[in-house]
Amino acid sequence: MRNDLGLYLHIPFCMKKCGYCDFLSWKGTREEQENYVQSLIREIESYEAFAKGYKVSTVFLGGGTPSILSGEQMERILGAVSKVFWLEKRPEITVEMNPGTVTEEKLKSYKRAGVNRLSIGLQSVKNENLRLLGRIHTYEEFLHSYELARQEGFDNISIDLISSIPGQTLESWEEELRQAIDLNPEHISVYQLILEEGTPFYEKYAEHPECLPGEETSRDIYILTGKLLKEAGYEQYEISNYAKPGYESRHNLKYWERKDYLGLGPGAASMVRNIRMSNTRDMKIYLERCGQPKTMREEVEFLEEPRQMEEFMFLGLRKTRGVSKKEFYRTFGREMDMVYEKALHKCLENGMLKEHKDRIFLSEEGILVSNLVLSEFLFDK
Repeated sequence: MRNDLGLYLHIPFCMKKCGYCDFLSWKGTREEQENYVQSLIREIESYEAFAKGYKVSTVFLGGGTPSILSGEQMERILGAVSKVFWLEKRPEITVEMNPGTVTEEKLKSYKRAGVNRLSIGLQSVKNENLRLLGRIHTYEEFLHSYELARQEGFDNISIDLISSIPGQTLESWEEELRQAIDLNPEHISVYQLILEEGTPFYEKYAEHPECLPGEETSRDIYILTGKLLKEAGYEQYEISNYAKPGYESRHNLKYWERKDYLGLGPGAASMVRNIRMSNTRDMKIYLERCGQPKTMREEVEFLEEPRQMEEFMFLGLRKTRGVSKKEFYRTFGREMDMVYEKALHKCLENGMLKEHKDRIFLSEEGILVSNLVLSEFLFDK
C-alpha cells in the first residue's frame, strides 16, 4: 500500500524582491531560469526509487514567483512529476502566481499540465499600498490576471492579502477586505505583516513602530477579518486562512496535520517518516548536486517522540478545529491529559483554549495571542 505524500517545488525567481519578503528568491536571467528548470527535473527524477512507496495527493509550486517561468517550462516540470510519482486520481495541484507575470498562453499550459488551483499574490487592492509593499503590479493588472484565470476555467482560486501595513486603519482595511470579497475567490489568506530581519521593511520600521498600526488596531483588524469573511460564506479553518466549504488548501493542511511532504528545490523543507530536513540554500551547490539529494541536505533531524508531540500540538492548534485527544492517543499511545496536564489546565482555565467532546482548540481570545498559547506545549521553554 502506498503512503500519502505532498510535494512542494520551489521556484526561486522573482521579477523584483518585495520590501517585506525574506523568502529565498532573486531575479535570475532567462538562462539561469532554464538551467534551474533542468536541475529541478533532475532532482525529481532522482526520487524514482523513493516514489514507489508513495501516492501523491497534492503538489504545490511556490516561490519566489513560479508564474515567472514559461508555460512550456511548467509543463516540463509537472510532466516529470507525473512520470516519476504516482498521482492520485484527482490531486490538488497549486501554482502560486503574481499579477503581471501571467498570460493566456501560460494559463492554458497550466491546464494541460493538470494545475487545478491558483494562489494569486494580490496583497492589497489599493495601488498606493502595492507601491509601498514593493509589488510589481497594480490592482488593475491583478483584475486582468484574475479574469483571465476565470476565462480559462480555473474554479479554485486563492488570493493573498497583507494586513497591518504602515498607515493602515481599521476603516481602510474594511474597505479593502470588502472589495476583495466582492471578487468571490474560493479561498482567502490574510497574513498580518511581520517585520523579518534582513528585509528593507525591518530596517525601515523596526525602530519606528509608530508607523505601523498599534496592537489594539491589529487586534481589531483580525477580529473584523473573521467577522466579514464569515458573513460572506468563508470558514476560518486555520489562523490565517479562510475558505468556502470544500476549498480548504489540502496541501497546507498536510503541514498542520504533520503528514508526509517532500520539498524539492533549494531551501525546500521536507518531513518524511518523522525526519525533518531541508535542501541547501546555496544555488551553486544545488545545481551541482541536484541529482544526488542526500549530498545537499541540511539540518537533517529525526524527531524523537517528545518533538513529535510538540508538533502535534502547536501545529494542530493552528487549525480552528484544533487537535483530537483520540488521535493523540492513537499516535503516541498516551493520554493527552496526562502528557500536557499542566499546560491544558492553565490554558483551559484562563480561557485561551476550549474543549468540546474529543477536541481541544484555541478560543477567540487564544487566537489573538496564539504564539504565547502554543509555546505552552513546548517541553523545553
